[in-house]
Amino acid sequence: MSSRSSRPSDPNPARKAGEHLTMADLAELAGVSAITVSRALRDSPLVNPETRARIKELAERQGYQFNISARNLRLRRSMTVAVVVEMKPTVERQMSGSYPLDLLGGISQELTSAGYSVLLTSLQGGALPSVQAADGVILLGQGAHEDAMHEVQRWGRPMVVWGAVSRHETQVVVGSDNHRGGKLAAERFLALGRRRPVFLGDSAHGEFAERLEGFVETLAEHAIVPLTPTVANFTVSAGAQAVHSLLDEHPQFDALFAASDLLAIGAIRALIERGRRVPEDVSVIGYDDTPLGATYLPPLTSIHQNFVDAGVSLARKILAMIEGRPAQSEILPTHLVARVT
Repeated sequence: MSSRSSRPSDPNPARKAGEHLTMADLAELAGVSAITVSRALRDSPLVNPETRARIKELAERQGYQFNISARNLRLRRSMTVAVVVEMKPTVERQMSGSYPLDLLGGISQELTSAGYSVLLTSLQGGALPSVQAADGVILLGQGAHEDAMHEVQRWGRPMVVWGAVSRHETQVVVGSDNHRGGKLAAERFLALGRRRPVFLGDSAHGEFAERLEGFVETLAEHAIVPLTPTVANFTVSAGAQAVHSLLDEHPQFDALFAASDLLAIGAIRALIERGRRVPEDVSVIGYDDTPLGATYLPPLTSIHQNFVDAGVSLARKILAMIEGRPAQSEILPTHLVARVT
C-alpha cells in the first residue's frame, strides 16, 4: 500500500485569505474587544498609541480590510456630525474670526480622530437632507432669546450647544464662565478708580446676559450702576455708532466693557474721533481676546476664553450622546488679559 504525503491543513483558511476575516476574529487574535479594534483602526484617542499600533500591525499582517460602509450600516450611523454656526457672516464679522474658527478647529480635531466627518452648515440652509442624516448636531450660538437652539432642537437629533449654560438645565451646553468674565472686568475698573462705567452688548443673548450680570453684581457692591445701552450687532461699526450716541447723551462715562472685541474696537475708534484718550480718559475692556484686539492700537484689554478646548469638549459630548453615554453641561474658565486699555 502506498502512502500519500499530505500537508497540514490551514486551521483557518479565512484568516489566510484575509477577505473574510471579521472584526471579531481580529479582536480574538489581538486579545481585545471588537470595539477596541474598531476604535484603533479609526485612530480614536480612546485607545492608547501602543495598542493602536499593535492592532494595526496585526490587521495588516492578516490582510484585514476595515469595511467602513458595512460598519456604518451595522451601527445605523452616518458617522457624520453637523456643526451649525448661528451667525450671518458680514464683511465686518467673518467666519474666519476666532469665533467660530477656533471652535471649529477643536471640534474637527476631536471628531476626525474618532472617525467622524464634519458637516459645516448654517441656519440659513435649514434642515437639509445631509443634516437630517447626521448622527448628531453641534450648535455654535444659542441666538437671541435662544431661538436658534429651539429651531435646531426641532430637527430631532442629539444636540450639544455652545452658549450660556445658566439658561438651560435640560440641554447639554458648553460655555465659558461669562459671569466671572463680567466680574473680572468690573474689578479692573474699580482698581483703576473708574466710577462711571458702561456695558455695551445685548442681553437678549444668553452669553451677554451672563457677562452683564457678573459686571452689575460686582459694581453694585460699591453702589455703582453702569449704563447699559443695547447694541444689536456685534461689529466694529455698531460699537462706534453706540459710543457716538453715548457721548451725545452721557459724555461723563469713564469706563466701557464691551461684550466682544469687535464692539470694543469700534468703541475705541469713536472715542478717539471725539477727542477722548484711551485709556487716560476712558478705560476699555473687550471680550474673546482675539488677535485683532491684541494687535490693535492701543492694544485691547480683554477677557480670554479658550475656544479650542471648548470645541474639543463639544465634540466629546456629542460623541457620548451618539453612543448612548451620559453627557453633562460644562463651564470653562475665563481670565482677564491686561494690556494698555
